[in-house]
Amino acid sequence: MQLVVGKIGRAHGIRGDVSVEVRTDEPELRLGPGAVLLTDPAGIGPLTVESGKVHSGRLLLRFAGVKDRTAAEALRGTFLIAEVDPEETPDDPDEYYDHQLIGLDVVLTDGTLIGELTEVVHLPYQDLLTVQRPDGTEVLIPFVEQIVPVIDLDEQRAVITPPPGLIDPADAVVVSSREEAGDAEGAGDAGDADDAEGAGESEGSAGAGESGSGPDGSDNSDGSTGGAA
Repeated sequence: MQLVVGKIGRAHGIRGDVSVEVRTDEPELRLGPGAVLLTDPAGIGPLTVESGKVHSGRLLLRFAGVKDRTAAEALRGTFLIAEVDPEETPDDPDEYYDHQLIGLDVVLTDGTLIGELTEVVHLPYQDLLTVQRPDGTEVLIPFVEQIVPVIDLDEQRAVITPPPGLIDPADAVVVSSREEAGDAEGAGDAGDADDAEGAGESEGSAGAGESGSGPDGSDNSDGSTGGAA
């Protein structure tokens, strides 16, 4: 099976290095020194990786026979293709190759179909799943466990729990600046009232103030706090 594992970008320096847009979760294996890669357009390859390094968050590769900036710039836009055994799977059971994911049905936890997974976009700090909806539009889903908790290859589906607004922007929860200002003003008024009331109580009974009793001095012995665990 042939898989696209990278795309060559601009030349870097004068000795033939090129930046590469990585499209694999295993760049050390697929794009490491000695790797022989097919290309699209086919006439440019095959290319053999001579050396590689990471510079400013980008992968830089040098290919055998590419000795200067002019030759490197001529490779720009070329797709790098690796031959992969279709039965091969990653060592980590929680990792997947792109070809395992492409074509999966993307559904909500209640089974509602969102669309078909058509591409895995590999960014420097996060992977995104491109999902084509039935109406032809596309949505990008961050490939993180909180949003994509289940990949079921047997059932050929990915279960997602998207936050409001990710799938349909109309569902996004928006808090206006006026509401925020009103809440802050209300909180300030309540705080002033509590301070005034507290001052009156302290004046009437010095012992109450010294004991540390009341809401601010209470001991939450169960250690509970607000919010989700």
